[in-house]
Amino acid sequence: MEPKKSNKSTIQNIVFIVLIALLLFSPIGTFVKVHLNRLIAFSPKTIAVTDQKELSTYQWLLKDGTGKTVSLEAYKGKIVFINFWATWCPPCIAEMPSIQKLYIDYQDKIVFLFVTTDSFEKANAFMVKENLTLPVYQSVTNPPLEMESSTIPATYLIDQSGNVIVSKIGTANWNSDSFREKLDELVKK
Repeated sequence: MEPKKSNKSTIQNIVFIVLIALLLFSPIGTFVKVHLNRLIAFSPKTIAVTDQKELSTYQWLLKDGTGKTVSLEAYKGKIVFINFWATWCPPCIAEMPSIQKLYIDYQDKIVFLFVTTDSFEKANAFMVKENLTLPVYQSVTNPPLEMESSTIPATYLIDQSGNVIVSKIGTANWNSDSFREKLDELVKK
């Protein structure tokens, strides 16, 4: 009788390991991770005024898919929404639909910069596949210290005075009522 219990236990362990591997390394796993991230995404919080940091520099160069280089300096005095992301990142993918909705409504009021290390070919193919119209950039130089992160997604909202008023690492619901209210307040200034 003991060998059967051992065999049953071994089979259960193998099945468990296979299921975990499927969740971690297969397209099914990516689908599950994306949807779990969407379920747990909350509205980002604004940094308390006393804890906000002003950008140390606007000397950050980016390039777009056409090869055009743009400097953050060009957006000084404007509200800037910056998102660092990648096509292989489930939390990034999870928050993209909420960012797209925000972008549709605010693209004429604030500057959106979606910064990736993926090739433009890969990033643009992802955008088409996911029906997204977000403007994609790559860093040419390092971003300001206040926006350096080794984790993605990393999203920052810069106000007209150059203060980082939102710094969110991880998935967020960017299309929430409370975040839209914050943007509306900033736009009115």
